[in-house]
Amino acid sequence: MDDAELIREAARAREKAHAPYSGAMVGACVETGSGETYSACNVENASYGLTICAERAAIFAAVAAGHKRIGKVAISAQGLENPMPCGACLQVMREFAVERVLVDRGDDGIDSYDFTELLPRPFKL
Repeated sequence: MDDAELIREAARAREKAHAPYSGAMVGACVETGSGETYSACNVENASYGLTICAERAAIFAAVAAGHKRIGKVAISAQGLENPMPCGACLQVMREFAVERVLVDRGDDGIDSYDFTELLPRPFKL
């Protein structure tokens, strides 16, 4: 799937986000190493620690379907000035070998990052 289509899928997932506290509606679409895609949105909770980011939800859906390698993660957000993945999401992305992160910039297009640009020195065991 091309980058623009991944972003469109992330935007569709964003429409389902549950973000009554922050107002930050986020959708993500991941493409596995075999080319399958999985989408998810962020789901907030009054107890913020129980909130799940769209990126992790989409990756976990792919893992639950049997995938262990994610090639790309596309992110589309509304209500955020700079919709970059948080540290927890980056660490999960590292666990599943993400190579590229795509960020929807609306009218400004799509930013594409090599994963190592975003997390150059990840935690490893």
